[in-house]
Amino acid sequence: MTTSETATSTWPVWGLEASLVVTDPARLGEARAIVDAVLADVDAACSRFRPDAELYGRSIRRGRPTRITPVLATLVDAALDAARASDGAVDPTIGRRLIALGYDRDFADVLADRASGLTAGPSVAVHEADHTMIRRHADTLTVPEGVLLDLGATAKAVAADLAADVIADEIGCGAMVNLGGDISARGQAPAGGWQILVQDLPVAGGSEPATQIGLVGDCAVATSSTLRRQWNHRGRTVHHIVDPSTGQPASGQWRTVTVVARRCVDANTLSTGAIVKGAAGQRWIESTGLPARLVAADGTVIGTGGWPRDAEMAA
Repeated sequence: MTTSETATSTWPVWGLEASLVVTDPARLGEARAIVDAVLADVDAACSRFRPDAELYGRSIRRGRPTRITPVLATLVDAALDAARASDGAVDPTIGRRLIALGYDRDFADVLADRASGLTAGPSVAVHEADHTMIRRHADTLTVPEGVLLDLGATAKAVAADLAADVIADEIGCGAMVNLGGDISARGQAPAGGWQILVQDLPVAGGSEPATQIGLVGDCAVATSSTLRRQWNHRGRTVHHIVDPSTGQPASGQWRTVTVVARRCVDANTLSTGAIVKGAAGQRWIESTGLPARLVAADGTVIGTGGWPRDAEMAA
């Protein structure tokens, strides 16, 4: 069953564009309030740019077992699940690696410094770490002293899933939550499905290849890209997708990867992990059978798992 009526809200959050589409226009305000509440909870739990964020409290930073809120527990567990599912390609212990690359403040401030000609990042002691060092039991979290978690690879996708779930449960209308390319849809879809344009930034010599897909049912889409969050660091251009095995930005086999799955956090794990894994990333995604679209460094587009043609249903 579908409906032709929808209402949309768009706004900036976390340095990206968020949007919400619902199939009952009269409930848009209520649905937007749910999304805002979820985003506020996630931000308070794990924003690396908030001095009062729960994840960076004194007890956790000192390596002590610390009781944490259900929201942070959900976010940490999702990050650890992603690390295990990707064999460590998507690992939350890269916080100090990102700081060492100059991503030590909100991305808008990083870009402002770039525009001002400031390119040198801070000097940071980086500890060798991986997800197996993190301990989660019941409502406690233990992070070794000196290890800084960064949940950015999964938290946005988790937030999209949580918001869409709550809207479906509490309001009952169809809803699609889009947080900068991490998209989660639940419930009744509009006529023709949820229409999603898959495209990244313009690049030298032309625009990033684009395609339109339509989704129905409970589904999600995640797009990971090396093009969007770039900055200058010590005379070179770097991006935010770090290979945990090297501590450096992932090499350029793929510039954009998009995956369709039931939950956004699963799609995001695959899309980000594929960029880190390089050529092996395509085989990894193909093994899941999920629809995916990979754009190589030279612009070549590869569809796997029955990736749909324009206007075709992907799920």
